[in-house]
Amino acid sequence: MTFLRAGDAQMAERICRQALGAFPRDANLLSLLGAAMLKQNRAEEAEHTLSRAVRMYPNFTRAIETLADALIMQGRLPDALEALERASELDPGNASVRFKKAKVLDGLGRDDEASQQFEASFKLTPHREDLVRGLQLQRMGNIREAEKRYRDVLTKDPRNVDALRLLAGVAMRAKQWSDAQVLLERALEIAPDFFQCWMDLGLAHQEQDRTDDALAAFEHAIRLEPNRPNPYAAVGTTNGMAGRHDAAIEAFDKALDLDEGHATALAGLGHVLKTIGRVEDGIAAYRKCVQHNSWNGEAWWSLANLKTFRFQPEDVTAMEAEIADERLADEQRANFQFALAKAYEDAGDYERAFECYESGNENRRQRETYDPVQTADSHDQFISTFDSELFARHAGSGNPSNAPIFIIGLPRSGSTLIEQILASHPLVEGTHELPDLGRVARASAANRADQKKYPAVVAELDAAALSAFGDDYLQRTERHRELGRPRFTDKMPNNFAHVGFLQLILPNAKIIDARRHPLDSCLGSFRQLFARGQPFTYDLFELGEFYLEYDRLMRHWHDVLPGKVLHVQYEHVVDDLESQVRRLLEHCELPWDDACLKFYESNRAVKTASSEQVRTPIYSSSVQRWRNYERQLQPIIEILDPLLRELPEDWQPNSLR
Repeated sequence: MTFLRAGDAQMAERICRQALGAFPRDANLLSLLGAAMLKQNRAEEAEHTLSRAVRMYPNFTRAIETLADALIMQGRLPDALEALERASELDPGNASVRFKKAKVLDGLGRDDEASQQFEASFKLTPHREDLVRGLQLQRMGNIREAEKRYRDVLTKDPRNVDALRLLAGVAMRAKQWSDAQVLLERALEIAPDFFQCWMDLGLAHQEQDRTDDALAAFEHAIRLEPNRPNPYAAVGTTNGMAGRHDAAIEAFDKALDLDEGHATALAGLGHVLKTIGRVEDGIAAYRKCVQHNSWNGEAWWSLANLKTFRFQPEDVTAMEAEIADERLADEQRANFQFALAKAYEDAGDYERAFECYESGNENRRQRETYDPVQTADSHDQFISTFDSELFARHAGSGNPSNAPIFIIGLPRSGSTLIEQILASHPLVEGTHELPDLGRVARASAANRADQKKYPAVVAELDAAALSAFGDDYLQRTERHRELGRPRFTDKMPNNFAHVGFLQLILPNAKIIDARRHPLDSCLGSFRQLFARGQPFTYDLFELGEFYLEYDRLMRHWHDVLPGKVLHVQYEHVVDDLESQVRRLLEHCELPWDDACLKFYESNRAVKTASSEQVRTPIYSSSVQRWRNYERQLQPIIEILDPLLRELPEDWQPNSLR
C-alpha cells in the first residue's frame, strides 16, 4: 500500500505477487494487486484478478469496489454500476462507493440519480451537512450563502477536497478563473487522483487562454480514467478554440469511439468542421447529436446558426415538442427558442419568429450581468482621458510596428466579411477575434498602490511604458500567427473602446470600423445567441442605448484622431465591392491584389456565425432585413431616432418619413 500511494505501482505489484506466493487466497493482497494493475492502465488484467477475489470472498467490499474501477476504466458502466450497487448494499456507509456510483450514473446520463448519490456521499463524510446544504443553496441561486458554507468547512478542515472543489465552482461561476485555479491546485495537492478536479482545472486554464496548461490538465484526467469520453471531448474543445483543428477532430473522434452519442463531442466536432469549411460534415455531426440527444438545444441552435441551413417541417415539430417539456433547463430552452425563431423566419412567419427571439433573449438576459449606467460612465472616462492634448504629448511614442489591422464595431455588422477580404491578401493573415488588446489595456493598471483603474491610469504612463505595452500586445498575438505573413487582423468588435490606448501603444496600426444600418446591426445582434459576451444584446432598450454609446465614442475618436479610423459601410460593400476593397487596401497601405475580390475562394478557417456567408460571393439578401420586423422594432427605433434621421430617406423607417 505504501508504494501504491507513492505512485510506484510496479513495485507495489511486485510485492503483492511475492506475498501471494505464500498466501494465494489473501483477499487484501488480491485487491491491492488489482489496484496496482489499474494504476498501470491494465484494466482487463485487473478485472481478472479482482473477479477471482470476489468469487472467493463475495462480501469483500473493497474487492468489489476496485472491480468496479476496472470496469469503469474499460467503459463498461452498466457492469460497474451493478458492482457498486452490490458494494453499497454490503457497506451502506461507504462514501467512496457512493461517490463512484454517482460518477457512473452521471456517465450513463441518469443525472437526477447521480445528484442523489453525490449528496449521499457527502452525508457520509466529515462536515457533510454543511456541504449538502451549500449545494442546495447553490441550486436555489443563493451563491453567497453557499460560498459561506464552503468557507466555514475549510476553516474547520483546510484539507477537505470536496469543499475546495465546490468553492472553486463558485469562483468559476463568477468568472474568477485564477481564484478557481488556486483552489483546484490546492485540492489536487491533497488528492492528486481527483478526476473531476483535473477537469475543472483544465476549464479554468482554458478560460484564461492558457491552452497548453488546459490540455495538460485534461490529458492528466485521461490518464486517470482513459475510458471516459469527457476528457477527450475537453481536449477537442480546447484545441478547437486554439485553432488546432486536426488535433480537435482527432480528440472528438476518440471521445466518440467511447460513446458514439456523446453530445459535447458531436456538437464540438460540428463546430470545428463548420469552421474549416466542411459544412456538410458539420451538419451531419449536429444531426447525429440531436438524433442521440434530442434535448440538446446547442446542436439545434448550431444548425440554425449555419445561416444557409433550412429546417424541415419534422425538425420544427421535434423542437416544438422539446420546448414544451417543462423540465427543460433554461439554458437549453434559450437555444431552442432561437433555433425555432430562425425556422419560423425562414418560413416567412415573422410574427412568430420575433416572439421566439423575444422569449429567447428574455431567457438569456436573466443569466447575464450588464449595467448600462456603468457602460456610459466607462465611456465618459475614455472621452475625458483620451483627449487631443494626451495624443499631442505622446506623439512618436509606442511600438512602431504596422503589423496589426484592427477591425472594430458592433457584432453582426460585417466585420467577418472585411476580415475575409483582407485575409485573402497574400501579405495578411486573418487571426479572428483576439482577447489580447483588452488584457494589455487592463494590465496598465496592475499593481497600483493607489488603486487607479484603466483608462484613467493611461494619462500617467510614460513613453517607455507605452512602448512596452505595444511590445506586449505583439508578443501575445504571436501564438495566433502561423503563416509568417507581415500583417495580421484582429477583429475583436469591442476593441472600439480601446482606440485611444491603441494609438498610444501602436500608433501605426490600422483601424477599420465595420458599420451597418443601425437597425440591421441591432436586429442582427438580437437574432444571435452568442456563446459568450455581448450581454447588452438581449434587451432591445439596452441594445439601442449601447448603440448610441458606441456611436458617441466613435465620434470622439474621429474628433481627436481624424483619419485614424476608416469607416466601412456594409451596404456600400454589397453595392460596389471593388471600390470598397480599394479603400480598404489603401487605408491599410497594402498593394492591390485581385484575390481580395475573390475572398469567397479562401480556404481559411472562419470561427464566427458568418463562416458560411463569407465563403460565397457577395449577396444583398441581408440588407434591410429589419423591415420584416419594423413594427416590433419600434422601441429601438425611438431610441435611435437621432441617428436614423441622419440616414438617407430610403434608409429610414416609415414612421420617421
